Amino acid sequence: MSKADKIKARAPRGFADRTPADLSATERMLAAIRESYELYGFEAVETPFVEYTDALGKFLPDQDRPNEGVFSFQDDDEQWLSLRYDLTAPLARYVAENFDALPKPYRSYRVGWVFRNEKPGPGRFRQFMQFDADTVGAASVAADAEICLMAADTLEKLGLKRSDYLIKVNNRKVLDGVLEAIGLGGDEHAHQRLTVLRAIDKLDRLGPDGVRQLLGAGRKDESGDFTRGAELAPDAIERVLAFTAAKGVDNAATVENLRGVVGSSTRGVEGVNELAEIATLVASSGYEDRVTIDPSVVRGLEYYTGPVYEAELTFQVQDEDGRPVRFGSVGGGGRYDGLVGRFRSEPVPATGFSIGVSRLLSALQMIKSPIVSGAEKPGPVVVLVMDRDQIAAYQRMVSTLRQAGIRSELYLGSSGMKAQMKYADRRQSPCVIIQGSNERERGEVEIKDLIEGAKAAEAIASNAEWKAARPAQFSVSEDKIVDAVREVLARHFG
Repeated sequence: MSKADKIKARAPRGFADRTPADLSATERMLAAIRESYELYGFEAVETPFVEYTDALGKFLPDQDRPNEGVFSFQDDDEQWLSLRYDLTAPLARYVAENFDALPKPYRSYRVGWVFRNEKPGPGRFRQFMQFDADTVGAASVAADAEICLMAADTLEKLGLKRSDYLIKVNNRKVLDGVLEAIGLGGDEHAHQRLTVLRAIDKLDRLGPDGVRQLLGAGRKDESGDFTRGAELAPDAIERVLAFTAAKGVDNAATVENLRGVVGSSTRGVEGVNELAEIATLVASSGYEDRVTIDPSVVRGLEYYTGPVYEAELTFQVQDEDGRPVRFGSVGGGGRYDGLVGRFRSEPVPATGFSIGVSRLLSALQMIKSPIVSGAEKPGPVVVLVMDRDQIAAYQRMVSTLRQAGIRSELYLGSSGMKAQMKYADRRQSPCVIIQGSNERERGEVEIKDLIEGAKAAEAIASNAEWKAARPAQFSVSEDKIVDAVREVLARHFG
Protein backbone atom coordinates (compact mmCIF):
# COMPACT_ATOMS: atom_id res chain seq x y z
CA MET A 1 0.00 0.00 0.00
CA SER A 2 1.19 3.49 -0.73
CA LYS A 3 1.59 5.96 2.11
CA ALA A 4 -1.52 7.78 0.93
CA ASP A 5 -3.55 4.57 1.12
CA LYS A 6 -2.55 3.73 4.70
CA ILE A 7 -5.41 3.69 7.21
CA LYS A 8 -4.96 6.18 10.02
CA ALA A 9 -4.69 4.44 13.39
CA ARG A 10 -7.14 6.17 15.71
CA ALA A 11 -9.70 5.24 18.35
CA PRO A 12 -13.28 6.46 17.76
CA ARG A 13 -14.19 9.68 19.57
CA GLY A 14 -15.53 8.97 23.05
CA PHE A 15 -13.86 5.56 23.30
CA ALA A 16 -10.55 4.82 25.01
CA ASP A 17 -7.94 2.07 25.15
CA ARG A 18 -6.86 0.73 28.54
CA THR A 19 -3.32 -0.24 29.50
CA PRO A 20 -2.27 -3.23 31.64
CA ALA A 21 -1.82 -0.84 34.59
CA ASP A 22 -5.35 0.53 34.10
CA LEU A 23 -6.77 -3.00 33.95
CA SER A 24 -4.90 -4.13 37.04
CA ALA A 25 -6.04 -1.11 39.07
CA THR A 26 -9.63 -1.56 37.87
CA GLU A 27 -9.64 -5.25 38.84
CA ARG A 28 -8.54 -4.42 42.39
CA MET A 29 -11.17 -1.70 42.64
CA LEU A 30 -13.96 -3.97 41.34
CA ALA A 31 -12.94 -6.70 43.78
CA ALA A 32 -13.31 -4.27 46.71
CA ILE A 33 -16.73 -3.05 45.50
CA ARG A 34 -17.89 -6.64 44.97
CA GLU A 35 -16.83 -7.58 48.49
CA SER A 36 -18.72 -4.61 49.94
CA TYR A 37 -21.91 -5.38 47.99
CA GLU A 38 -21.77 -9.05 48.96
CA LEU A 39 -21.39 -8.10 52.63
CA TYR A 40 -24.86 -6.54 52.34
CA GLY A 41 -26.29 -9.74 50.84
CA PHE A 42 -26.31 -8.81 47.15
CA GLU A 43 -25.51 -11.51 44.57
CA ALA A 44 -24.13 -11.29 41.06
CA VAL A 45 -26.12 -11.42 37.83
CA GLU A 46 -25.12 -10.46 34.29
CA THR A 47 -27.28 -9.18 31.45
CA PRO A 48 -26.25 -8.83 27.77
CA PHE A 49 -24.81 -5.69 26.20
CA VAL A 50 -27.69 -5.60 23.72
CA GLU A 51 -31.41 -5.28 24.49
CA TYR A 52 -34.51 -4.70 22.38
CA THR A 53 -34.82 -0.94 22.06
CA ASP A 54 -38.40 -0.86 23.33
CA ALA A 55 -37.28 -2.73 26.49
CA LEU A 56 -34.81 0.04 27.30
CA GLY A 57 -37.50 2.72 27.16
CA LYS A 58 -37.20 6.49 26.74
CA PHE A 59 -35.19 7.25 29.86
CA LEU A 60 -31.95 8.75 28.61
CA PRO A 61 -30.58 11.71 30.61
CA ASP A 62 -29.87 13.98 27.64
CA GLN A 63 -32.09 12.73 24.82
CA ASP A 64 -35.83 12.39 24.31
CA ARG A 65 -35.81 9.47 21.86
CA PRO A 66 -33.81 6.28 22.53
CA ASN A 67 -32.49 5.99 19.00
CA GLU A 68 -30.90 9.43 19.36
CA GLY A 69 -29.06 8.69 22.59
CA VAL A 70 -28.14 5.03 22.13
CA PHE A 71 -26.34 2.97 19.52
CA SER A 72 -29.07 1.07 17.68
CA PHE A 73 -29.33 -1.32 14.75
CA GLN A 74 -31.89 -3.64 13.19
CA ASP A 75 -31.76 -7.41 13.50
CA ASP A 76 -32.41 -9.70 10.51
CA ASP A 77 -36.07 -9.89 11.60
CA GLU A 78 -36.23 -6.06 11.51
CA GLN A 79 -36.42 -5.77 15.30
CA TRP A 80 -34.62 -2.71 16.67
CA LEU A 81 -31.79 -3.54 19.07
CA SER A 82 -29.68 -1.13 21.14
CA LEU A 83 -26.52 -1.22 23.20
CA ARG A 84 -27.56 -0.77 26.83
CA TYR A 85 -27.13 2.79 28.15
CA ASP A 86 -27.22 1.73 31.82
CA LEU A 87 -27.50 -1.48 33.87
CA THR A 88 -30.89 -0.69 35.45
CA ALA A 89 -33.23 -0.99 32.46
CA PRO A 90 -31.77 -4.41 31.54
CA LEU A 91 -32.21 -5.53 35.17
CA ALA A 92 -35.88 -4.55 35.02
CA ARG A 93 -36.32 -6.72 31.93
CA TYR A 94 -34.43 -9.62 33.57
CA VAL A 95 -36.52 -9.48 36.75
CA ALA A 96 -39.78 -9.30 34.79
CA GLU A 97 -38.75 -12.23 32.59
CA ASN A 98 -37.72 -14.39 35.59
CA PHE A 99 -40.11 -12.96 38.15
CA ASP A 100 -41.61 -16.20 39.50
CA ALA A 101 -38.23 -17.90 39.95
CA LEU A 102 -36.53 -15.06 41.86
CA PRO A 103 -36.72 -14.49 45.64
CA LYS A 104 -38.47 -11.27 46.58
CA PRO A 105 -37.05 -8.88 47.56
CA TYR A 106 -34.40 -9.70 44.96
CA ARG A 107 -30.96 -8.27 45.76
CA SER A 108 -28.44 -8.29 42.90
CA TYR A 109 -25.32 -6.54 41.68
CA ARG A 110 -23.97 -6.14 38.15
CA VAL A 111 -20.82 -4.69 36.62
CA GLY A 112 -20.23 -3.95 32.96
CA TRP A 113 -19.88 -1.54 30.07
CA VAL A 114 -22.66 0.83 29.05
CA PHE A 115 -22.89 2.99 25.94
CA ARG A 116 -24.25 6.48 25.22
CA ASN A 117 -24.44 7.90 21.71
CA GLU A 118 -23.89 11.44 22.92
CA LYS A 119 -21.39 14.21 22.29
CA PRO A 120 -18.07 13.20 23.89
CA GLY A 121 -15.95 15.68 25.82
CA PRO A 122 -13.36 15.90 28.60
CA GLY A 123 -14.17 13.11 31.05
CA ARG A 124 -17.30 12.23 29.07
CA PHE A 125 -17.10 8.95 27.16
CA ARG A 126 -19.46 7.03 24.93
CA GLN A 127 -18.39 3.77 26.57
CA PHE A 128 -17.92 3.57 30.33
CA MET A 129 -18.24 1.05 33.13
CA GLN A 130 -20.83 0.97 35.91
CA PHE A 131 -21.15 -1.20 39.01
CA ASP A 132 -24.75 -1.41 40.29
CA ALA A 133 -26.55 -2.89 43.27
CA ASP A 134 -30.37 -3.03 43.36
CA THR A 135 -33.15 -4.29 45.61
CA VAL A 136 -36.32 -5.22 43.70
CA GLY A 137 -39.58 -5.96 45.51
CA ALA A 138 -39.10 -3.79 48.63
CA ALA A 139 -41.46 -0.80 48.93
CA SER A 140 -40.08 0.43 52.27
CA VAL A 141 -37.69 3.39 52.24
CA ALA A 142 -35.58 1.27 54.60
CA ALA A 143 -34.27 -0.29 51.37
CA ASP A 144 -33.24 3.18 50.15
CA ALA A 145 -31.57 3.98 53.46
CA GLU A 146 -29.65 0.71 53.32
CA ILE A 147 -28.38 1.49 49.83
CA CYS A 148 -27.02 4.81 51.14
CA LEU A 149 -25.24 3.10 54.04
CA MET A 150 -23.71 0.59 51.64
CA ALA A 151 -22.54 3.36 49.31
CA ALA A 152 -20.73 5.01 52.23
CA ASP A 153 -19.13 1.75 53.34
CA THR A 154 -18.03 0.99 49.79
CA LEU A 155 -16.27 4.33 49.31
CA GLU A 156 -14.39 3.88 52.56
CA LYS A 157 -13.40 0.35 51.58
CA LEU A 158 -11.88 1.88 48.45
CA GLY A 159 -9.57 4.05 50.54
CA LEU A 160 -11.55 7.29 50.89
CA LYS A 161 -11.49 9.03 54.25
CA ARG A 162 -14.76 9.92 55.92
CA SER A 163 -14.15 13.59 55.20
CA ASP A 164 -13.57 12.89 51.49
CA TYR A 165 -17.17 12.17 50.46
CA LEU A 166 -20.87 12.62 51.15
CA ILE A 167 -23.88 10.53 50.20
CA LYS A 168 -26.56 13.08 49.27
CA VAL A 169 -30.25 12.13 49.38
CA ASN A 170 -33.37 13.81 48.02
CA ASN A 171 -36.83 12.68 46.89
CA ARG A 172 -38.35 13.19 43.45
CA LYS A 173 -41.80 13.41 45.02
CA VAL A 174 -40.72 16.64 46.71
CA LEU A 175 -39.71 18.10 43.37
CA ASP A 176 -43.00 16.85 41.88
CA GLY A 177 -44.79 18.82 44.59
CA VAL A 178 -42.87 21.97 43.70
CA LEU A 179 -43.63 21.49 39.99
CA GLU A 180 -47.33 20.98 40.75
CA ALA A 181 -47.27 24.23 42.70
CA ILE A 182 -45.95 26.15 39.67
CA GLY A 183 -48.50 24.59 37.30
CA LEU A 184 -46.46 21.74 35.78
CA GLY A 185 -48.59 18.84 37.02
CA GLY A 186 -50.31 16.38 34.67
CA ASP A 187 -49.20 14.37 31.65
CA GLU A 188 -49.47 17.35 29.32
CA HIS A 189 -46.45 18.94 31.05
CA ALA A 190 -44.31 15.77 31.11
CA HIS A 191 -41.77 17.07 28.56
CA GLN A 192 -41.38 20.42 30.33
CA ARG A 193 -40.96 18.68 33.71
CA LEU A 194 -38.20 16.53 32.21
CA THR A 195 -36.43 19.64 30.91
CA VAL A 196 -36.60 21.17 34.41
CA LEU A 197 -35.26 17.95 35.87
CA ARG A 198 -32.27 17.85 33.55
CA ALA A 199 -31.54 21.51 34.22
CA ILE A 200 -31.43 21.00 38.00
CA ASP A 201 -29.23 17.93 37.54
CA LYS A 202 -26.54 20.23 36.09
CA LEU A 203 -26.51 22.48 39.18
CA ASP A 204 -23.21 21.08 40.46
CA ARG A 205 -21.50 21.73 37.11
CA LEU A 206 -23.14 24.98 35.95
CA GLY A 207 -24.10 26.68 39.23
CA PRO A 208 -27.36 28.57 39.90
CA ASP A 209 -26.88 31.06 37.05
CA GLY A 210 -26.39 28.33 34.46
CA VAL A 211 -29.41 26.42 35.74
CA ARG A 212 -31.46 29.62 35.76
CA GLN A 213 -30.75 29.98 32.02
CA LEU A 214 -31.77 26.35 31.38
CA LEU A 215 -34.99 26.86 33.33
CA GLY A 216 -35.71 29.92 31.20
CA ALA A 217 -35.04 30.49 27.48
CA GLY A 218 -31.94 28.31 27.28
CA ARG A 219 -28.15 28.38 27.47
CA LYS A 220 -25.25 28.54 25.01
CA ASP A 221 -22.20 26.59 26.22
CA GLU A 222 -18.50 27.35 25.71
CA SER A 223 -18.44 25.57 22.34
CA GLY A 224 -21.35 27.66 21.05
CA ASP A 225 -23.91 24.86 21.22
CA PHE A 226 -27.33 26.04 22.40
CA THR A 227 -29.51 24.00 24.78
CA ARG A 228 -33.17 24.95 24.73
CA GLY A 229 -34.60 25.80 28.17
CA ALA A 230 -37.79 24.90 30.03
CA GLU A 231 -39.38 28.30 29.29
CA LEU A 232 -40.52 28.83 32.90
CA ALA A 233 -41.77 32.19 34.09
CA PRO A 234 -39.33 34.19 36.29
CA ASP A 235 -41.25 33.55 39.53
CA ALA A 236 -41.43 29.81 38.76
CA ILE A 237 -37.68 29.76 38.12
CA GLU A 238 -37.00 31.35 41.48
CA ARG A 239 -39.29 28.88 43.25
CA VAL A 240 -37.45 25.92 41.69
CA LEU A 241 -34.09 27.41 42.66
CA ALA A 242 -35.39 28.02 46.19
CA PHE A 243 -36.20 24.32 46.36
CA THR A 244 -32.63 23.39 45.43
CA ALA A 245 -31.31 25.80 48.09
CA ALA A 246 -33.46 24.48 50.95
CA LYS A 247 -30.64 22.62 52.68
CA GLY A 248 -30.37 23.35 56.41
CA VAL A 249 -27.63 22.92 59.01
CA ASP A 250 -28.57 19.28 59.51
CA ASN A 251 -30.99 16.69 58.12
CA ALA A 252 -33.80 17.67 60.50
CA ALA A 253 -33.55 21.34 59.50
CA THR A 254 -33.54 20.45 55.79
CA VAL A 255 -36.69 18.36 56.23
CA GLU A 256 -38.47 21.29 57.86
CA ASN A 257 -37.31 23.68 55.12
CA LEU A 258 -38.71 21.32 52.49
CA ARG A 259 -42.06 21.16 54.28
CA GLY A 260 -42.30 24.88 53.76
CA VAL A 261 -41.38 24.61 50.08
CA VAL A 262 -43.94 21.92 49.13
CA GLY A 263 -46.80 23.59 51.00
CA SER A 264 -50.03 21.60 50.73
CA SER A 265 -48.99 19.35 47.82
CA THR A 266 -49.97 15.80 48.79
CA ARG A 267 -47.19 14.23 46.76
CA GLY A 268 -44.65 16.73 48.04
CA VAL A 269 -45.60 16.05 51.68
CA GLU A 270 -45.31 12.31 51.03
CA GLY A 271 -41.77 12.82 49.72
CA VAL A 272 -40.76 14.94 52.72
CA ASN A 273 -42.10 12.28 55.11
CA GLU A 274 -40.01 9.63 53.33
CA LEU A 275 -36.92 11.80 53.68
CA ALA A 276 -37.64 12.23 57.38
CA GLU A 277 -37.84 8.44 57.76
CA ILE A 278 -34.55 7.96 55.90
CA ALA A 279 -32.92 10.56 58.16
CA THR A 280 -34.09 8.62 61.22
CA LEU A 281 -32.76 5.31 59.86
CA VAL A 282 -29.42 6.88 58.91
CA ALA A 283 -29.03 8.42 62.36
CA SER A 284 -29.89 5.16 64.12
CA SER A 285 -27.04 3.47 62.24
CA GLY A 286 -24.54 6.23 63.05
CA TYR A 287 -24.14 7.48 59.48
CA GLU A 288 -25.60 10.98 59.82
CA ASP A 289 -22.17 12.57 59.20
CA ARG A 290 -21.89 10.69 55.90
CA VAL A 291 -25.46 10.64 54.54
CA THR A 292 -27.07 14.05 54.17
CA ILE A 293 -30.38 15.27 52.76
CA ASP A 294 -29.66 17.67 49.90
CA PRO A 295 -32.49 19.16 47.76
CA SER A 296 -30.11 19.90 44.87
CA VAL A 297 -29.91 16.17 44.02
CA VAL A 298 -32.52 15.15 41.42
CA ARG A 299 -30.71 12.70 39.05
CA GLY A 300 -31.12 13.08 35.31
CA LEU A 301 -32.99 9.90 34.44
CA GLU A 302 -36.75 10.12 34.12
CA TYR A 303 -37.63 6.75 35.64
CA TYR A 304 -36.90 7.69 39.27
CA THR A 305 -40.07 7.87 41.38
CA GLY A 306 -38.99 8.52 45.00
CA PRO A 307 -35.74 8.85 46.96
CA VAL A 308 -32.68 9.64 44.84
CA TYR A 309 -29.07 9.77 45.95
CA GLU A 310 -25.58 10.67 44.80
CA ALA A 311 -22.11 9.82 46.07
CA GLU A 312 -20.10 13.03 45.86
CA LEU A 313 -16.38 13.43 46.47
CA THR A 314 -15.69 16.59 48.45
CA PHE A 315 -11.92 16.90 48.15
CA GLN A 316 -9.98 18.87 45.54
CA VAL A 317 -6.66 17.87 44.01
CA GLN A 318 -4.38 19.26 41.33
CA ASP A 319 -3.73 17.76 37.92
CA GLU A 320 -0.30 17.42 36.29
CA ASP A 321 -0.42 21.09 35.25
CA GLY A 322 -1.26 22.29 38.76
CA ARG A 323 -4.88 23.07 37.93
CA PRO A 324 -7.53 22.28 40.57
CA VAL A 325 -9.64 19.18 39.92
CA ARG A 326 -12.89 18.40 41.73
CA PHE A 327 -14.50 15.10 40.84
CA GLY A 328 -17.99 15.73 42.23
CA SER A 329 -20.46 12.86 41.74
CA VAL A 330 -18.97 9.38 41.20
CA GLY A 331 -22.17 7.40 41.67
CA GLY A 332 -25.88 7.67 42.22
CA GLY A 333 -29.24 6.04 42.00
CA GLY A 334 -32.70 6.02 43.44
CA ARG A 335 -36.12 4.41 43.57
CA TYR A 336 -37.73 3.38 40.27
CA ASP A 337 -41.02 1.74 41.20
CA GLY A 338 -42.45 1.88 37.68
CA LEU A 339 -39.63 0.38 35.65
CA VAL A 340 -40.21 -3.35 36.23
CA GLY A 341 -43.96 -2.73 36.07
CA ARG A 342 -43.59 -1.74 32.40
CA PHE A 343 -43.36 -5.47 31.68
CA ARG A 344 -45.96 -6.73 34.18
CA SER A 345 -49.55 -6.04 35.14
CA GLU A 346 -48.75 -5.30 38.80
CA PRO A 347 -46.41 -2.60 40.19
CA VAL A 348 -42.98 -3.81 41.36
CA PRO A 349 -41.05 -1.48 43.73
CA ALA A 350 -37.29 -1.21 43.22
CA THR A 351 -34.32 0.89 44.27
CA GLY A 352 -30.63 0.84 43.38
CA PHE A 353 -27.25 2.53 43.22
CA SER A 354 -24.64 2.75 40.47
CA ILE A 355 -20.93 3.57 40.75
CA GLY A 356 -19.24 5.24 37.78
CA VAL A 357 -16.15 3.03 37.72
CA SER A 358 -13.91 5.07 35.42
CA ARG A 359 -14.56 8.39 37.16
CA LEU A 360 -14.09 6.94 40.63
CA LEU A 361 -10.92 5.14 39.51
CA SER A 362 -9.44 8.46 38.36
CA ALA A 363 -10.22 9.99 41.75
CA LEU A 364 -8.70 7.06 43.65
CA GLN A 365 -5.56 7.29 41.54
CA MET A 366 -5.31 11.01 42.32
CA ILE A 367 -5.32 10.38 46.08
CA LYS A 368 -3.09 7.30 45.68
CA SER A 369 -5.57 4.93 47.28
CA PRO A 370 -3.80 1.65 48.09
CA ILE A 371 -6.65 -0.17 46.35
CA VAL A 372 -5.58 1.13 42.94
CA SER A 373 -1.94 2.14 43.51
CA GLY A 374 -0.77 -1.11 45.11
CA ALA A 375 2.16 -3.13 43.83
CA GLU A 376 1.71 -4.28 40.26
CA LYS A 377 2.17 -7.91 39.30
CA PRO A 378 5.70 -8.62 38.10
CA GLY A 379 6.20 -9.04 34.39
CA PRO A 380 7.22 -12.41 33.00
CA VAL A 381 10.66 -13.93 33.45
CA VAL A 382 12.24 -13.78 29.98
CA VAL A 383 14.47 -16.57 28.70
CA LEU A 384 16.90 -14.94 26.26
CA VAL A 385 17.92 -16.64 23.01
CA MET A 386 21.71 -16.58 22.63
CA ASP A 387 22.04 -19.42 20.09
CA ARG A 388 19.34 -19.79 17.48
CA ASP A 389 20.06 -23.49 17.02
CA GLN A 390 19.21 -24.13 20.67
CA ILE A 391 15.58 -22.93 20.64
CA ALA A 392 14.36 -26.31 21.90
CA ALA A 393 16.64 -26.09 24.96
CA TYR A 394 15.45 -22.58 25.76
CA GLN A 395 11.82 -23.63 25.32
CA ARG A 396 12.42 -26.48 27.77
CA MET A 397 13.54 -23.92 30.39
CA VAL A 398 10.38 -21.87 29.83
CA SER A 399 8.21 -24.98 30.19
CA THR A 400 9.99 -25.88 33.45
CA LEU A 401 9.28 -22.42 34.87
CA ARG A 402 5.64 -22.45 33.77
CA GLN A 403 5.04 -25.92 35.24
CA ALA A 404 6.31 -24.48 38.54
CA GLY A 405 3.70 -21.70 38.29
CA ILE A 406 6.17 -18.97 37.34
CA ARG A 407 5.03 -16.52 34.67
CA SER A 408 7.62 -16.71 31.91
CA GLU A 409 8.20 -16.42 28.18
CA LEU A 410 10.75 -17.22 25.50
CA TYR A 411 12.07 -14.24 23.51
CA LEU A 412 10.56 -14.78 20.06
CA GLY A 413 12.08 -11.84 18.22
CA SER A 414 15.16 -11.80 15.99
CA SER A 415 17.31 -9.21 17.78
CA GLY A 416 20.60 -9.59 19.60
CA MET A 417 21.49 -9.57 23.30
CA LYS A 418 21.24 -5.81 23.86
CA ALA A 419 17.80 -5.50 22.25
CA GLN A 420 16.58 -8.57 24.15
CA MET A 421 17.57 -6.95 27.44
CA LYS A 422 15.75 -3.77 26.44
CA TYR A 423 12.71 -5.89 25.60
CA ALA A 424 12.82 -7.51 29.06
CA ASP A 425 12.97 -4.05 30.67
CA ARG A 426 9.89 -2.94 28.73
CA ARG A 427 8.09 -6.10 29.83
CA GLN A 428 8.97 -5.15 33.43
CA SER A 429 10.59 -8.54 33.86
CA PRO A 430 12.01 -9.23 37.34
CA CYS A 431 14.85 -11.25 35.85
CA VAL A 432 16.14 -12.85 32.67
CA ILE A 433 17.65 -16.28 32.04
CA ILE A 434 20.85 -16.34 29.97
CA GLN A 435 22.58 -19.44 28.60
CA GLY A 436 25.32 -19.24 26.00
CA SER A 437 27.57 -22.06 24.83
CA ASN A 438 29.94 -21.73 27.80
CA GLU A 439 27.11 -21.98 30.34
CA ARG A 440 25.57 -24.88 28.43
CA GLU A 441 28.83 -26.85 28.58
CA ARG A 442 28.91 -26.37 32.36
CA GLY A 443 25.19 -27.28 32.73
CA GLU A 444 24.46 -23.81 34.14
CA VAL A 445 22.42 -20.70 33.43
CA GLU A 446 23.03 -17.06 34.29
CA ILE A 447 20.20 -15.29 36.10
CA LYS A 448 20.18 -11.51 35.95
CA ASP A 449 18.03 -9.77 38.56
CA LEU A 450 16.89 -6.69 36.63
CA ILE A 451 15.34 -4.96 39.64
CA GLU A 452 18.46 -5.33 41.78
CA GLY A 453 20.60 -4.48 38.78
CA ALA A 454 18.76 -1.18 38.27
CA LYS A 455 19.35 -0.26 41.92
CA ALA A 456 23.02 -1.13 41.69
CA ALA A 457 23.43 0.78 38.44
CA GLU A 458 22.45 4.00 40.20
CA ALA A 459 25.40 3.58 42.58
CA ILE A 460 28.02 2.57 39.98
CA ALA A 461 29.81 5.53 38.48
CA SER A 462 31.75 4.07 35.57
CA ASN A 463 31.43 1.39 32.92
CA ALA A 464 34.54 -0.32 34.33
CA GLU A 465 32.91 -0.58 37.73
CA TRP A 466 29.78 -2.00 36.10
CA LYS A 467 31.72 -4.76 34.33
CA ALA A 468 33.72 -5.57 37.45
CA ALA A 469 30.64 -5.76 39.66
CA ARG A 470 28.32 -7.61 37.23
CA PRO A 471 25.53 -6.43 39.53
CA ALA A 472 22.76 -8.83 40.48
CA GLN A 473 23.90 -11.54 38.06
CA PHE A 474 24.73 -15.03 39.25
CA SER A 475 25.13 -18.59 37.98
CA VAL A 476 23.16 -21.65 39.03
CA SER A 477 23.00 -25.19 37.73
CA GLU A 478 20.25 -25.68 35.20
CA ASP A 479 18.31 -28.03 37.49
CA LYS A 480 18.14 -25.26 40.16
CA ILE A 481 16.57 -22.67 37.85
CA VAL A 482 13.14 -22.77 39.52
CA ASP A 483 14.50 -22.30 43.05
CA ALA A 484 16.76 -19.44 41.93
CA VAL A 485 13.97 -17.57 40.15
CA ARG A 486 11.64 -18.03 43.13
CA GLU A 487 14.31 -16.51 45.34
CA VAL A 488 14.50 -13.41 43.11
CA LEU A 489 10.69 -13.06 43.07
CA ALA A 490 10.46 -13.48 46.86
CA ARG A 491 13.12 -10.81 47.34
CA HIS A 492 11.07 -8.18 45.50
CA PHE A 493 7.45 -9.27 45.71
CA GLY A 494 7.20 -11.25 48.93
